[in-house]
Amino acid sequence: MAKNVLHIISSPRGEASVTRKLGDEIIGKIKAKYPDTVVKERDLAAEVFPHLDELQIGSWFAPDAARTPVQIEAIQVSDQAIREMQEADIYVIGAPFYNFAIPSTLKAYLDHIARPGITFRYNEEGKPEGLLKNKKAYIATASSGVYSEGPFQSFDYVSPYLKFMLGFLGITDISFFRAEGLRIEGVKETAFEKSVQSISIV
Repeated sequence: MAKNVLHIISSPRGEASVTRKLGDEIIGKIKAKYPDTVVKERDLAAEVFPHLDELQIGSWFAPDAARTPVQIEAIQVSDQAIREMQEADIYVIGAPFYNFAIPSTLKAYLDHIARPGITFRYNEEGKPEGLLKNKKAYIATASSGVYSEGPFQSFDYVSPYLKFMLGFLGITDISFFRAEGLRIEGVKETAFEKSVQSISIV
C-alpha cells in the first residue's frame, strides 16, 4: 500500500541535524513497510514561515471575494502548507529541543496550519474538533540532556505541546522517538543508535 509522507524539518543544521537523520531513519522504515511510499520534504530552515501578523490573520478571516491582492498573496503560504498536510497520510516531524521547547520555525509553521474552519472547528457544543483525521505522526526529537525520565522530565515542553497541538488538529496517532543525552558523557556515544533501534512503524 502506497503512503504519502510529509517530512517536516525544523532544524537549521542541515545534514548535521540529528533530528533530520532520525527522521530519515523513520522514513526508511516506513518505506520498508510500504515500498511505494512517496515522500515530500518541507524544510522550515530553508523556507521560513512568517510569524503571524495583522496581514496574515486578516487574510484568513476576509471573505474570498473581499480579499485584497496583498491578502491573496499572503494567504498562499498557509494554503499551500495546509494542502500538504491534507494530502499526507503520515507526518515525520523533526523537533529538536531549543531551550526546552520547539524551534520558532516549527511554531510559526503550526500557526499557519491551525486555521479555523479548515483544520479545526468548534462543534455545536463549543468544543474543538480537529479536521486532519486518519493521519499518523512520527516525531523525531533530539536533546543535549535526558528529558524522557529523571529530574528534568518536567522541563520537556516539546512532546506535551506537539501532542496537544497535533491532537487539536485531529492527529491523535502519534509516536515519539528520542535521541537524548547528546552532550552527556557515557550516554552520547550510543544515544543516536538507541533512538534508531526504538523506531517501530505501525
